Order: sequence, then structure tokens, then C-alpha cells
Amino acid sequence: MKRWHHLVVATTLVLSVAACSDPGADQSASSGPVTWAEPTAKLDGVNLTIWAAQNSNAIPKQVVDAFNKATGANVKVVTIPDPYEQSVQTKVATGDKPDLAFWQPTTSQLTALNAKTNLQPLTDAPWLKKFSPAVGRMTGFVGDTRYATLVTSPAVEGVYYNKEVLAANGITSTPKNFDEMVTVARALKAKGVTPFHEMGADRWATQWWVQVQLADAAKNGLWKKINTKQETFNSPVVLNAIKKYKSLIDEGLFNKDIKTAKFEDQGKALLDGKAAMAVQVNSFFGQLQATADTATLDKKIGFFPISPSGNVGTFIPDQSNALVAFRTGDAKREAAARQFLSFWMGPDYKDFIADRKTVSIETSVPNPAGVPTALQDAHASLSNSVGSMQALAVANPDLYINLADMISGAMSPEKVASTTQAQFDQLAKAAGAPGF
Repeated sequence: MKRWHHLVVATTLVLSVAACSDPGADQSASSGPVTWAEPTAKLDGVNLTIWAAQNSNAIPKQVVDAFNKATGANVKVVTIPDPYEQSVQTKVATGDKPDLAFWQPTTSQLTALNAKTNLQPLTDAPWLKKFSPAVGRMTGFVGDTRYATLVTSPAVEGVYYNKEVLAANGITSTPKNFDEMVTVARALKAKGVTPFHEMGADRWATQWWVQVQLADAAKNGLWKKINTKQETFNSPVVLNAIKKYKSLIDEGLFNKDIKTAKFEDQGKALLDGKAAMAVQVNSFFGQLQATADTATLDKKIGFFPISPSGNVGTFIPDQSNALVAFRTGDAKREAAARQFLSFWMGPDYKDFIADRKTVSIETSVPNPAGVPTALQDAHASLSNSVGSMQALAVANPDLYINLADMISGAMSPEKVASTTQAQFDQLAKAAGAPGF
């Protein structure tokens, strides 16, 4: 009952937001042409609010402090409780808007916010020409209009692993495809090592296990086929991936506390060597960076992309990678929000990535010292990656919640597939997708 309540709420939110206006119209809350102030122009007395999730609220600290000092503005970061996306959509649907927010920059998630009505267009932002070719046109658009800007390298679904655990068990090279990874996992289990760690209680990472298995299909147009009803989540290609995930869990290749383990447990388990591998995205590595220095991470943690046929990553720009600026109806604050982004991606960008010890996405700004090798490897995999469900599907159903229910024993793989498809149909219809 709780699961279907969530489904109905999610669908109702999309419907209520979409019903506010013509989704094809670009309705600006403030009149006149969009201008871009100098990044350090004075903003004394201007208050701005940024919404962030629990795993992204620390990201802008350096930028906020520097911007406030340079401009006289007062920028405040407000943490919105998880599940972040649903919480934000609920607030926005009732008219509660921040000036800026971390947000997944995919078309489906921007559409869920009714971008054309609620968000400021960023198409002519002065920093866009600085983006590296690998990320410049990857994401952030509804149609031809940009509504989100990346601030860090887009997340990639792949495998983070403990180098010392693999080496201690005679594994000298990383797996070259999904089946080979499973073979390695079985060898580790035979030696008493926990091969994989999953965070079933926090749920959101469960979907990566299905999506990496769909990488080859995604490259061959799977999500386009699902968008046009040529395939569904009930089709063998998707259902078999769900079944495979469950079979690996049933085989005992995961942590024994899979049902209760949380995000922070996963990071600790991998860093401490209590598990060998975790299928995860960049925000997971951010957790590791918060608890260990670069030298330790380079010694212990590696990354490799994975797919059925080889080492192909699945890119999924998440809310920790990008920001949107809202149309609040206050022209001064809207301009200040744009200025904040210009400051972040302009004069402050070098200091920001140095503070975060993360990869640069601007061609004129080199990577800072201290970026861990695993993070560089994840970024490098983007050039050969394929899009995720979130990046390529017209709607973003709660696959991860359904998979978590499967882990807890509340759903079968078939039920996961059918429930996900039912929600996809409703969300796609609410978003105005053709054929739904």
C-alpha cells in the first residue's frame, strides 16, 4: 500500500506541476532580456537560498564563503530531507521555491520540475564555452534550452573496489566484463571474502546493478524503444537483468546485512576491506574523500566501468553534479542567482575544484593536485559511456524503490518490472510524452 501511495503521489506531482501552464511555452517570471552581471559585482543586502541534499550540502561551502565575501551577498544552503527529489517536487508544486538548487540535469528530471515555467534558462551562460567536449552537450537540456549547469564531472555507474583485498586474494587485474566480475566474486566468496556491498536500507543505489547490465542494450537504443513502447520493463532484456541481480544476492555474494545497510556503511566497508567491490557512482567516492586522504585512497580504492560486453560505463548526471536557478518572480534575486553561478564557474572554479579535490570539467582549468586516481578514472570513462535510464528515458520511475522491496522480500523480479512499468506509463503520460 505504501509503495502505491508513493507512485500516485509522484504522478500527481508531475500532473499538478505540468497543469500550471503550457509546457511548450517559455514563461519568464521577470521581463526583459537576461543579463549576466560581473561575477564579483556588489550584492549587499541580497539573500539567496540554495537547496541541497544530504550528500550535496557540503559541496558549495567554499563557493558560498568566497561569493559572500566578494559580493556582500548572504547565500544560505538549506538541506532538504531525503528522498530529495520527491521532497523538492512537493515544495515546488506548492509554490515554495529556492533561488538555486542541486538537481539531476536530465531531461526527465528537469521536466518533472516543469523547467519551462519554474527554471531560468541558462543557454547563454558565459561559462558554457569553457566546458570540455566530453561534457559540453551531455546533459542539462529540455529541447534546445539549457536549464541546468554541471559543476562537477557527471556521475558514472561503475565498480569501486578495494585494491588490497583483490591483491591479497591473487586477483591481479580488474574484470573485463560483467560475467568475469561475477567469476571473481565467486572466487572471493570461496575464500571467505564478501565480494559485493549493497546499501539496501538507503535504497537509491540498488538500480545501478540493473542499469550496468543494460549498458549494451542502452547503446543499441533500449531507452528509445521503451520511450516508444517497443520495449517495456517487462521485456526480457530488463526483467532478466533484475532476475540476475536477485540471483547474485540469493547466491550470497553480497553483505549479510544487505537489507539494513546504509550509504555510510557501504563506504566504510569498502575502505576497511570488509567488502571487495561496490557498484556505485561519484557521490559514493565523495563519501570516501570525506574520511580518507588522497594517498590512502590511491593505495586502497580503484574504479573500473562494467557492462555485459566489456568495460563500458553508464553515465548518470545526478543532483550532486549540477544546479538549476529558479524563477522566483524577484528580478534582483534571479540576477543574483545567475551571478552566483557565473562566479562559481568563472573566477572561483579553480579554487572550488581544489577544495573538493575533484576533476575539472573546464578546458582552461587543469585538475588540481590531490585528485584521487579512481575519480580520474571514472571521469575518463565518460568518453566511452552510454546513457542511463535517467539520462535517456522520458520518465524516471522508482526502479530503485522497487528493487529495494525485492531485496526485503516484498516483491518478486516480475513484480518489480510490472510496478516500474506502471509508474513509467503514468509519469510519461503526465509529462506529455507521445503515445502515453
